[in-house]
Order: sequence, then C-alpha cells, then structure tokens
Amino acid sequence: MAETGYVRGDATVPPVKGVKVIAHVCNDTGGWGKGFVLALSRRRPEPEAAYRAWHRDRAANGFGLGAVRLVQAGRYVWVANMIGRRGVRTGSKGVPVRYEAIDTAPDRLAGHTRELGASVRMPRVGCGLAGGTWSRVEPLVEERLVRRGTPVTVYDHD
Repeated sequence: MAETGYVRGDATVPPVKGVKVIAHVCNDTGGWGKGFVLALSRRRPEPEAAYRAWHRDRAANGFGLGAVRLVQAGRYVWVANMIGRRGVRTGSKGVPVRYEAIDTAPDRLAGHTRELGASVRMPRVGCGLAGGTWSRVEPLVEERLVRRGTPVTVYDHD
C-alpha cells in the first residue's frame, strides 16, 4: 500500500531511483516568479517554458483551476504543473489557494502516475504563497493520490 512520507530537503532534486513526478501548484494568471517555482526553474527550465506556453494558449487547451500538465524534465523526472491558485495575492477575496482545484488536480495526476509507474515528490502544495493550510491540503493528497496507490513524499525545505 502507498503511503505519505515527510523529509527535509529539496523537492527539486529527489534522490530516489525510478520514475518520479515533482508536483507543485501554479496560479491561473500566468505568473511564474516567486516561491517554489524559482528553485524549480534554477534546476529545470522545461516546466516554466511549458507553463508559460500553456497559459499563453489557454483559450484552446484546458488551462484553468484544477488542470494539470505534465512536463518531462529528465529521463526519469516529470514535473506536474497543477493550477491551484486564483491569482497571486491575498486580497478582498481571501488567499489565492483554491482547495477545490487542489482536490481536482491530484485526482487527475493519479492517472498519469499510474501510467508512468511514478511516485510523487512535492513541497506542501498550496501552503506557501498560496496561503493554504496543510491540515486542509493533506487529506486531499491522501485521498486522491496515496489511497489510489501513488506513494507521495512531502519535502520541507531546510
């Protein structure tokens, strides 16, 4: 049975063998410039380029809250750009995180991980700049990925 593990380290360079997906949450405005994505872009340029192209052509490609786009970033490494934030700032409508999108995206991701035979590596998605709480996100990750057979490792950065 799959399980969730927690480690301290850098989720952009998961030190495990086999196919892995680095999952993270993106916003729905096309912005890529703060938080985890900066660390990701320093190591792997493909996810940012794919996200920007996906956003640019959004009228015809399903870009929006809850959507997921997998990008191959190495022989055994894929990155899941998951749209789980409305905008980029906390404002009158609250924090940017959208829990319903964070519920939908891992559900969609699970099909890809089964096809690839992959595990998932991620920071505490939706909980940094997006303003979410792990106590609300963790059960969504457990339900949509772990209980469906995908091992997940959550990284807390040193």
